[in-house]
Amino acid sequence: MSDRFWKEDWDRARQRIVDWWNGKDMVLWAVAPREKPWEDVPEPRAFDSLEMRWLDPLARAASAEYDLSKRYFGGESFPFVDTHIGPGSLATMLGSKPGFHWNTVWYNPCIADLENHPPLAFDPDSEWFKKHVAILEESVCRSRGRYLVSMPDLIENIDTLASLRGSEQLMMDLIEQPEIVHRRLAEINQVYFQVFDALYERIKTPWGGNVFSAFCIWGPGKTAKVQCDAAAMISPDMFGEFVVPYLTEQCQWLDYALFHLDGVQCICHLDQLLAVAPLKAIQWTPQAGVPPVGDSRWFDLYKRILDGGKSVQILGIQPERVEPVLKAIGTKGVFMSVFLHTEFEARSICELVERYRSVERA
Repeated sequence: MSDRFWKEDWDRARQRIVDWWNGKDMVLWAVAPREKPWEDVPEPRAFDSLEMRWLDPLARAASAEYDLSKRYFGGESFPFVDTHIGPGSLATMLGSKPGFHWNTVWYNPCIADLENHPPLAFDPDSEWFKKHVAILEESVCRSRGRYLVSMPDLIENIDTLASLRGSEQLMMDLIEQPEIVHRRLAEINQVYFQVFDALYERIKTPWGGNVFSAFCIWGPGKTAKVQCDAAAMISPDMFGEFVVPYLTEQCQWLDYALFHLDGVQCICHLDQLLAVAPLKAIQWTPQAGVPPVGDSRWFDLYKRILDGGKSVQILGIQPERVEPVLKAIGTKGVFMSVFLHTEFEARSICELVERYRSVERA
C-alpha cells in the first residue's frame, strides 16, 4: 500500500505520530495546495442539493478524492477522506432526525420522557447506520490504497444525550432525575462501542488502528476524539459525576483518545481531565471573542496539559505563531496544524519545525 499512498514519507510520519501520543515527539500538520497533482483525477460534479452534499456516497467519495489529489501533505499530515455526517451523528442512530446545512448538521430532540423512553440500543438495521456504512464503504473501495478513510465524528456522553433530549431539558434532568441520566449515559456508551466496532472493521488501516475524522488523528489502535461541550454549562462536581466515569470508560476502551476542550468555561474541568489516566491528549479551542490558538495567553495552559502528562493539540494556528509557541513550550508532545497557501510555505514551516526538533534532540 505504501508504494501507492499519497505521502512519500508515511513510515516516518507514523512513527512520529505514535511518539506524539506518548509525549516524545511533535506532529506538524502542514497542508497546502500541491504544485503538481498526485494523479489526474477528473473534477466531480458540484453538489446540487444538501442530500447530495451529505448523503450521496458516490458524490462524496469523488469530491474527496479530487480534493486530496491536489493537496500537499507536509510534516506528519496525511491524506484521508472525511466521512462524518455532522458533529455527533451517533444521535441519528438513536432516533434523532438531523437537520442539514451546507456547512454543518444539527440533531433534533426525540426523547420526550427520559425515564420511560425505550432503552437506547444499537440496531445494525438502522437507516442511519446503513447510510454511514455506505459512505465509508464507497470511499474505501475508491481509495485503492492511495489514501485512508476516517471514522465519522460520532460523539458520545452527555453531548449525545443533549442531542436526543435537548440541552435545556437535559440540564434540568441532571438535577431532577440524575439516576435516569446515569442509566441513559451507560446505554449511550454501549451503543458507541458497538457502532465504533462495526465501522472500525470497515476502515481499519493496514498498520492497525484508524483515522478519526475530527481533528486529523490516527493511532495504531482504536483512535478517537472524545468530548463534552455541555461541560460549559455544568459545575466541576457535576462534571465529576456525569462525565468523568463514562469518559474514563471510553478512554479505557479506546487505545488512543484525545479530548476536545472547548471554551474558557470548560477550563475549570481540566484537572479532572488530567486525572483520567487512559486519556492521552487534550485539544484546546478558544471560543470567539478571546485570543486565538497559539496566542501567548494560552502558553501556560499548554504547559499545564503537558506537565499533567498529556500531549497537546493546537489546531488551525497561524503560521506566524508557530515559532513563538515552539520557543515557549518546545516540541515534545505538541501537535500543530497549520494551513498554508502554497507548497513552498508549507515546506518552509516544516524546515522551521525540524530545526527546533534538532535542537531538542541535541
